[in-house]
This record gives sequence, structure tokens and C-alpha cells, in this order.
Amino acid sequence: MRFALTEDQAALRDAVRAPLAAGDWDGLAGMGVFAAMTDLGLDETDLAPVLEEVGAAAVALPVTATAFVAAPLLLALGDDRAAAGSLRVAVAGPGGLTPFGAHAGLVLHLDGGVVRTGAGTSPASTVDTSLDAVVSTPGEVLTDDPALVTAAAARAALGHAAELVGLGRRMLDLTVGYVRQRHQFGVPVGSFQAVKHQLADAYLGLEFARPAVLAAAWALREGAEAGPAVDGAVVLAAEAAHAASRTAIQCHGAIGYTVEYELHRYAKRAWALAALATPGDRLAALATTIGLPA
Repeated sequence: MRFALTEDQAALRDAVRAPLAAGDWDGLAGMGVFAAMTDLGLDETDLAPVLEEVGAAAVALPVTATAFVAAPLLLALGDDRAAAGSLRVAVAGPGGLTPFGAHAGLVLHLDGGVVRTGAGTSPASTVDTSLDAVVSTPGEVLTDDPALVTAAAARAALGHAAELVGLGRRMLDLTVGYVRQRHQFGVPVGSFQAVKHQLADAYLGLEFARPAVLAAAWALREGAEAGPAVDGAVVLAAEAAHAASRTAIQCHGAIGYTVEYELHRYAKRAWALAALATPGDRLAALATTIGLPA
């Protein structure tokens, strides 16, 4: 099976790049990004490439949580504010750590077989300060409908995977541009075999992760047993983004460690999202699925 984008999906992906780069929430709402899976009738396969662009922009807004997780969930419960873009929604991760929770109008907790709203928050410190993260405590039950709970949790995980692929791609693009213009011994450092091999390995990891994300999105759309597909996408995306960050920093040399250069934004976001996506737990779940001993 060939997992590739249609012309319409590619056009939507390209269209969101400008408002994402500008951090333009209203512009995204005007384009129908938050209503994509509700009023516009799009699905997970249409949004996956958009979420990759969210990652590539390292946008400091809860776009994925609002458009991909909250909008379809809340609309099923009779609340259209997320779909309209008038309500920013954050999703709590392990331990209640909630990216973008400081400026969200609603926090969702997706563990314990139910969806709960956040009852209160306290400040949190993360390696990526642009996450504006808080620690949220779970409050009242919003829904215990198994179908809604399962779909929301799967979309939250898949959203992390898609963003991680985008982050990895952005770091690799920056690095390729840098090694082409940085010279040593009279030649671009990108011409050195050691540099080319590292970049090729990082690229290969991302190329394996991207179709896994699309495959998981397809499984969700089709209502298939999507758990293993989502787990696999998260594991591959987290590994690929981590490899891309290591390669990018090493190939940049000392400049890669400085906060004045933009690479750190994407590396820190990738580290933070990978931790929230819990790839270790998902790898263990995959091992159990294929009968490996604990």
C-alpha cells in the first residue's frame, strides 16, 4: 500500500505554513483548520500533514490539541467553540504536564478511561520555555464514552508523532543549509563523507517515520484497531526526531548550542514532545502485541 498525499492534502499543508510561521491563530481559524474534522468533513489523513507543519514551525500555540483532539471530541458533546477557534484547548500529558496550558481556556485529561477537565494549574519548568507549560490537576469527568475517549487519546499521541516528524525535518533542513555554506579546508563541510553519512541516516529515519504516521492516521480514519499503528508511529517519530537533533547539533558545531541561533528551538521542542509521547511505554506495548516477554 502506498501512503502518499493527495493534491488537496498537499495544498492544505502548504497553505498553513504562512499563518503557522506568523503564529496567526485567527488566520488558521479563518482557513478552517480547527473546523477541518467537524464542519469541513476532513479526517485524520488530511490533518496529519498539517500537524507536521505545526511541528516544523515549532509554533507556540495549542494548534494540534485544539484542532485534532478537542474540536471533534467537544463537538460530539455539543460544544463547538474549539471547532470555531474561539476556545484554545490544551491536553495534559504524564503527571499532568500540559503544554500551552498557561494560555488555554480548557485543559483535557485523557487518562483513566475517561476524559476530564482540568481543575487547577501550577507553574511548570520545561526545557522548551515556549511551551508555556503548567501542571494541571484533573477535575470533573467530561465523558466516559469509550469510543470518544479512545479516539481522543489516539489522536493526541498521533499529533505528537506528526509534530516530531516536522521538527526533525526542520532541523535537517537547517543543517543541510548550514553545511553547504560552512567551509573548511577550502570546501563546504557538507562534502565530507562523515557529515553526509550522518545526514543521510537522519533523513532515512524521518522517511520511515512519515509513512508510519500516515498509516496510523488511515487506521484511525477507518475505525480499525489503531493502537499498534499509533504506538509504532510515535516510536519511529520520536527516534527520528532525536537522531535529527543529535545530528543537527553535531554538524553545526558550537553554534548549534547557542540560544541566539534558531536550532535550539526545534531541538528542545522535539525533546519535550518525545517525553510527553512516552515512546518507551509504547515500545513495550508493541513488544507485548507481538508476544515478546515483559
